[in-house]
Amino acid sequence: MKEFDLVVIGGGPGGYVAAIRGAQKGAKVALVEKRKLGGTCLNWGCIPTKALYYSAKTLATALKAADFGVNTGPVSFDLAKAVARKDGVVDKLVGGVGQLLKGNGVEVFSGSAKLETAGRISVTSQGEVEEIATKKVVIATGSEPAMIPVFNIDRKNILTSTEMLDLKEVPESLLVIGGGVMGCEFASIFARFGSKVTIVELLPTILSTEDKQIVRTVQKSFKALGIEILTDVSVEMVQATEAGAVTRLKDGREFSTSKVLVSIGRSFNSTGLGLEELGVELDRGSVKVNDKMETNIKDVYAVGDVIGGMLLAHVASSEGGIAVTNALGGNATMDYSVIPAGIFTDPEIVSVGLREKDAAAKGIDVKVGRFPYAACGKALAMGESEGFVQIVSDPGNDTVLGASIVGEHATDLIGELAITMKTGAKVKDIIETVHAHPTLPELVLEAAEDLHGEAVHKISRATKGRK
Repeated sequence: MKEFDLVVIGGGPGGYVAAIRGAQKGAKVALVEKRKLGGTCLNWGCIPTKALYYSAKTLATALKAADFGVNTGPVSFDLAKAVARKDGVVDKLVGGVGQLLKGNGVEVFSGSAKLETAGRISVTSQGEVEEIATKKVVIATGSEPAMIPVFNIDRKNILTSTEMLDLKEVPESLLVIGGGVMGCEFASIFARFGSKVTIVELLPTILSTEDKQIVRTVQKSFKALGIEILTDVSVEMVQATEAGAVTRLKDGREFSTSKVLVSIGRSFNSTGLGLEELGVELDRGSVKVNDKMETNIKDVYAVGDVIGGMLLAHVASSEGGIAVTNALGGNATMDYSVIPAGIFTDPEIVSVGLREKDAAAKGIDVKVGRFPYAACGKALAMGESEGFVQIVSDPGNDTVLGASIVGEHATDLIGELAITMKTGAKVKDIIETVHAHPTLPELVLEAAEDLHGEAVHKISRATKGRK
């Protein structure tokens, strides 16, 4: 029986990062993955959706090329080629993860893992079972789309996000059940590709976690793309047909569409691991941990989607590092206070920390500074005038409490504000830092200046008491 200091179960961004971190710290590490290295993020989530997102962006750029003096002639789109490109990107990154694990001396086992005890794991592959021993275990098995029975998901016409990524033809019409992050990302992408898209959302608004002004900007873009948004409605029935699918709402309205995307919820991959038999505490399928990523069973840790909370790849990676530090004798805790979260609609959205609406709900006195893309030279030169940067600050000590951005490259701009929050720097520190011109980060600078009523390229009103 092979023996290891650390065995990681799951090869996604939580698992493979944990394995590499363990090896970097001198541990003998094994990783068990039953499907593909890279997990959901690399294979069926973050990376493939962004590859298709940028196909949609490229198509949009080509269609408006004449505005820039570029004459292209008729523009057409080939989804099969876009999917092939997406697959190439995924394969390259998955292969890269394999090389990183190999280069760091991590032994990879392909198969399904089960904890026989806290220190002994069986790995089943093609009917063969191998047992390995370990001192510590990190569970990083992730999540997958929830298969909700009422929606009759057949993976042909009624789809999850996984099947959407492999369509070879653009559906003439698409109904998206769920106006959250994933639903709105796919709606934006396939509307760009040419589908007639309808979003059905139970809540009063799509993207309900975001501030109203942010959502309003995205809704304006969606309207221009011809996306119909129905809110405050629930789905009574979805049924596949030969031509597609029929969706009936509880108010009686019916929609016949080529495809239906069910984008509601995810289930935690905690079954079949032997967790319940071992006594690991679960909460509706998610593994319960403390801020050190420890479960209630000694020497067993868990990270990533399987523990619930913020289902984000970068959170999983950070949790993986915390778990390994503690498993190997350290004393680290996970800090969730500064976690950027991006939404790849068109335009992009990203937020970190406190949103304006949350401050109001909690009765927290804040200042809010904003600066529009339309007043930024670089944005106008790019032909990207939609959106704004918003910073929420504490008027008492001039620290940044949160920020939201909607617009081109929003997710690339949030880093400066996240670092400002993490280090406890002041708004004045952003203002006193010289930003290169012409660049999009000037949007952050002027939003910070707006908090002090000093934005140069905006006629600012007094910010005292503004919320």
